[in-house]
Amino acid sequence: MKAVIVVIIVVVIIAVIAAVLLGRKAREKRLVQQRAQAGEHREQAQSQTLKANEREAEAEERAARAKREAAAAERQAAEARVHRSEAADLEGRARDLDPDEQNDR
Repeated sequence: MKAVIVVIIVVVIIAVIAAVLLGRKAREKRLVQQRAQAGEHREQAQSQTLKANEREAEAEERAARAKREAAAAERQAAEARVHRSEAADLEGRARDLDPDEQNDR
């Protein structure tokens, strides 16, 4: 009877040790998988960050180009106003000098 109890105790101890070892192994496997998954997420995040930085740089470049174009358009419009004013002045002088225009007044 004592031998049976000793065998049962030994079997229980072996089962407990096996359960602990299997639990540790399963935990370690889970940790390795989580580390791998975390690494993949980091790589994806880095890739997305690089893409975002590229797009932001492109947008800034496009905005700078648009700003330069707007400044050029404003300069061109100002030149057009100057030319229009000069044309109106010349037209007025032409009317003042034209003898046919003076008689019509």
